[in-house]
Amino acid sequence: MDDITVADFQSTDPTKFAQLIKTTPTDKLAAAMRGDLRNPILGEVFRRMPTLFRADRAGATSAVIHWIVGDRPDGGTDTYELVIENGACTLSPTPEREPKVSLTLGAVDFLKVVSGNANPVMMFMTGKLKAKGDLGLAANIANLFDMPRA
Repeated sequence: MDDITVADFQSTDPTKFAQLIKTTPTDKLAAAMRGDLRNPILGEVFRRMPTLFRADRAGATSAVIHWIVGDRPDGGTDTYELVIENGACTLSPTPEREPKVSLTLGAVDFLKVVSGNANPVMMFMTGKLKAKGDLGLAANIANLFDMPRA
Protein backbone atom coordinates (compact mmCIF):
# COMPACT_ATOMS: atom_id res chain seq x y z
CA MET A 1 0.00 0.00 0.00
CA ASP A 2 2.96 2.32 0.46
CA ASP A 3 3.55 2.31 -3.30
CA ILE A 4 0.24 4.01 -4.12
CA THR A 5 -0.41 7.71 -3.92
CA VAL A 6 -3.36 9.50 -2.39
CA ALA A 7 -4.58 10.33 -5.91
CA ASP A 8 -4.46 6.63 -6.84
CA PHE A 9 -6.48 5.74 -3.77
CA GLN A 10 -9.13 8.37 -4.43
CA SER A 11 -9.68 7.02 -7.95
CA THR A 12 -9.90 3.37 -6.80
CA ASP A 13 -13.40 1.92 -6.97
CA PRO A 14 -14.71 -0.10 -3.98
CA THR A 15 -14.03 -3.49 -5.59
CA LYS A 16 -10.41 -2.60 -6.40
CA PHE A 17 -10.04 -1.17 -2.89
CA ALA A 18 -11.29 -4.45 -1.43
CA GLN A 19 -8.78 -6.37 -3.55
CA LEU A 20 -6.00 -4.00 -2.50
CA ILE A 21 -6.79 -4.57 1.19
CA LYS A 22 -6.99 -8.34 0.64
CA THR A 23 -3.60 -8.57 -1.10
CA THR A 24 -1.61 -6.06 0.95
CA PRO A 25 0.30 -7.58 3.89
CA THR A 26 -1.02 -6.58 7.31
CA ASP A 27 2.25 -4.90 8.29
CA LYS A 28 2.04 -2.61 5.23
CA LEU A 29 -1.58 -1.77 5.99
CA ALA A 30 -0.59 -0.96 9.57
CA ALA A 31 2.28 1.24 8.40
CA ALA A 32 0.00 3.13 6.01
CA MET A 33 -2.53 3.70 8.78
CA ARG A 34 0.20 5.08 11.05
CA GLY A 35 1.57 7.37 8.33
CA ASP A 36 0.60 10.14 5.94
CA LEU A 37 -2.01 8.01 4.15
CA ARG A 38 -4.18 7.49 7.26
CA ASN A 39 -6.29 10.65 7.01
CA PRO A 40 -6.79 10.45 3.23
CA ILE A 41 -7.73 6.75 3.47
CA LEU A 42 -10.18 7.26 6.33
CA GLY A 43 -11.56 10.38 4.70
CA GLU A 44 -12.18 8.59 1.41
CA VAL A 45 -13.71 5.48 3.02
CA PHE A 46 -16.13 7.57 5.07
CA ARG A 47 -16.83 9.96 2.18
CA ARG A 48 -18.00 6.97 0.14
CA MET A 49 -20.21 5.39 2.82
CA PRO A 50 -23.28 7.55 2.10
CA THR A 51 -23.02 6.65 -1.61
CA LEU A 52 -23.00 2.93 -0.72
CA PHE A 53 -26.00 3.26 1.61
CA ARG A 54 -29.02 1.10 0.72
CA ALA A 55 -32.07 3.13 1.68
CA ASP A 56 -34.27 0.29 0.40
CA ARG A 57 -32.89 -1.93 3.17
CA ALA A 58 -32.99 0.69 5.91
CA GLY A 59 -36.75 1.01 6.17
CA ALA A 60 -37.57 3.29 9.08
CA THR A 61 -34.10 2.94 10.62
CA SER A 62 -33.08 6.05 12.49
CA ALA A 63 -29.65 5.87 14.05
CA VAL A 64 -26.42 7.65 14.84
CA ILE A 65 -23.38 5.40 14.46
CA HIS A 66 -19.94 6.29 15.73
CA TRP A 67 -16.98 4.54 14.13
CA ILE A 68 -13.97 4.81 16.43
CA VAL A 69 -10.79 3.84 14.57
CA GLY A 70 -7.70 3.25 16.69
CA ASP A 71 -3.98 2.97 16.06
CA ARG A 72 -3.36 6.62 15.34
CA PRO A 73 0.37 7.49 15.40
CA ASP A 74 -0.13 9.38 18.67
CA GLY A 75 -1.96 6.42 20.22
CA GLY A 76 -5.36 8.07 19.92
CA THR A 77 -8.46 7.36 17.87
CA ASP A 78 -10.41 9.01 15.09
CA THR A 79 -14.19 9.10 15.43
CA TYR A 80 -16.54 9.47 12.48
CA GLU A 81 -20.29 9.85 12.76
CA LEU A 82 -22.80 8.37 10.33
CA VAL A 83 -26.40 9.48 10.69
CA ILE A 84 -29.15 7.36 9.17
CA GLU A 85 -32.55 9.03 9.08
CA ASN A 86 -35.34 9.76 6.63
CA GLY A 87 -33.97 7.18 4.18
CA ALA A 88 -30.57 8.84 3.89
CA CYS A 89 -27.09 8.44 5.31
CA THR A 90 -24.91 11.46 6.05
CA LEU A 91 -21.38 11.73 7.39
CA SER A 92 -19.85 14.02 9.95
CA PRO A 93 -16.11 13.77 10.67
CA THR A 94 -16.90 15.47 13.97
CA PRO A 95 -19.24 13.52 16.26
CA GLU A 96 -22.02 15.83 17.38
CA ARG A 97 -24.87 13.54 18.36
CA GLU A 98 -25.39 10.79 20.90
CA PRO A 99 -24.75 7.46 19.15
CA LYS A 100 -27.22 4.60 19.10
CA VAL A 101 -24.18 2.36 18.65
CA SER A 102 -20.42 2.93 18.80
CA LEU A 103 -18.06 0.58 16.99
CA THR A 104 -14.42 0.56 18.09
CA LEU A 105 -11.67 -1.28 16.24
CA GLY A 106 -8.07 -1.01 15.15
CA ALA A 107 -7.17 0.67 11.87
CA VAL A 108 -6.25 -2.50 9.95
CA ASP A 109 -9.31 -4.34 11.24
CA PHE A 110 -11.43 -1.37 10.18
CA LEU A 111 -10.03 -1.56 6.63
CA LYS A 112 -10.72 -5.28 6.52
CA VAL A 113 -14.32 -4.86 7.74
CA VAL A 114 -15.26 -2.04 5.36
CA SER A 115 -13.65 -3.80 2.41
CA GLY A 116 -15.54 -7.04 3.04
CA ASN A 117 -12.34 -8.89 3.95
CA ALA A 118 -13.33 -9.67 7.53
CA ASN A 119 -16.45 -10.95 9.22
CA PRO A 120 -17.58 -8.29 11.72
CA VAL A 121 -19.51 -10.84 13.82
CA MET A 122 -16.39 -12.98 14.23
CA MET A 123 -14.33 -9.87 14.99
CA PHE A 124 -16.87 -8.95 17.68
CA MET A 125 -16.75 -12.45 19.15
CA THR A 126 -12.93 -12.39 19.28
CA GLY A 127 -12.80 -8.89 20.77
CA LYS A 128 -11.25 -7.18 17.75
CA LEU A 129 -14.42 -5.14 17.24
CA LYS A 130 -16.17 -3.64 20.24
CA ALA A 131 -19.77 -2.51 20.04
CA LYS A 132 -21.47 -0.35 22.64
CA GLY A 133 -25.17 0.37 22.49
CA ASP A 134 -27.72 -1.25 20.18
CA LEU A 135 -26.13 -4.61 19.30
CA GLY A 136 -28.99 -5.46 16.94
CA LEU A 137 -28.18 -2.37 14.90
CA ALA A 138 -24.47 -3.21 15.04
CA ALA A 139 -25.18 -6.68 13.62
CA ASN A 140 -27.27 -5.17 10.80
CA ILE A 141 -24.96 -2.36 9.67
CA ALA A 142 -23.34 -4.38 6.87
CA ASN A 143 -26.80 -5.06 5.39
CA LEU A 144 -27.43 -1.32 5.08
CA PHE A 145 -24.51 -0.78 2.68
CA ASP A 146 -23.31 -2.24 -0.60
CA MET A 147 -20.14 -3.76 0.79
CA PRO A 148 -17.36 -4.40 -1.72
CA ARG A 149 -16.12 -7.93 -2.13
CA ALA A 150 -12.56 -8.85 -3.03
